[in-house]
Amino acid sequence: MKYWLMKSEPDVWSFDQQKSLGHKGAPWDGVRNYQAAKNLKEMKKGDQCFFYHSNIGKEIVGIVEVIKEHYLDKTDRSNRFVAVTVKFLRELDRPITLEEIKKNKQLSHLSLIKQSRLSVMPIDSKSWKILNKMSKL
Repeated sequence: MKYWLMKSEPDVWSFDQQKSLGHKGAPWDGVRNYQAAKNLKEMKKGDQCFFYHSNIGKEIVGIVEVIKEHYLDKTDRSNRFVAVTVKFLRELDRPITLEEIKKNKQLSHLSLIKQSRLSVMPIDSKSWKILNKMSKL
């Protein structure tokens, strides 16, 4: 299993909206960055992803799980980009703010900090564990 971080603006698609769909899940579509799309193509069923609210909040708020691997994104007329389907897994005990993440030297290598515009990015297992611990402070 691999770990990821997926960013969404909460006024476009929020974690509460994702949560309301439960185990049915929803497509993670609309990604038009080639590097983020490549990351979507690498996702496998069962991979877990942090759900990050970007622009408003700037914090990790929950975890979703990939339940359907990449397929053509129905919102893309060019048929170049893909989507995956993710389902709600759990809410974090406490959201983790971008400010907190930036203060942790062990997380300074994350794409969330180095490539802040990237909407889908891998998270190494050590960082996954650190972030989960941070949510329980």
